[in-house]
Amino acid sequence: MGDPRKPRKKWRGPTHPWRKDQLLRELELVGSYGLRNKRELWIARTLLREIRSKARAMLALSEEERMTREKSLIKKLYHMGLLPSEDSSLDDVLRLTVEDILERRLQTIVYRRGLASSIYHARQLVAHGHIAINGRRIRSPGYLVSREEEALIGFYPLSPYAKKVIETSQQ
Repeated sequence: MGDPRKPRKKWRGPTHPWRKDQLLRELELVGSYGLRNKRELWIARTLLREIRSKARAMLALSEEERMTREKSLIKKLYHMGLLPSEDSSLDDVLRLTVEDILERRLQTIVYRRGLASSIYHARQLVAHGHIAINGRRIRSPGYLVSREEEALIGFYPLSPYAKKVIETSQQ
């Protein structure tokens, strides 16, 4: 089973770690999404790699088996918020980019909704426990927000930020 104190890696690093164009692209993504380090980017890239691998494997299956698996994969990705509709195809799954996954992170959604003044401020709000989803405090900036949870994001009720919002709305 393995040692519970040493969890399995969630990421796979780049195959060519010293290519200048790749380093610059990674640095740009780390800066624009406020990631702590490149490992967070590699986690998103690994998740994308696994999703696309499943989609490519489905292309080799027989037609009836492919249709059932395709519907379940597309439904899952739609609920994760990665696909725009449940009527998407495997081509849409194969067109996903790492930016699509990074856009679903809690840190990014908090910033995009205007709860934080910058992407780095959003990370700090999440890490310090000021953000909650449906009243449940989430402290992981890399938490992938599902489509249903997106509307339920707000300040934690006991947070000083929530009290400020209540005070300003009453005035």
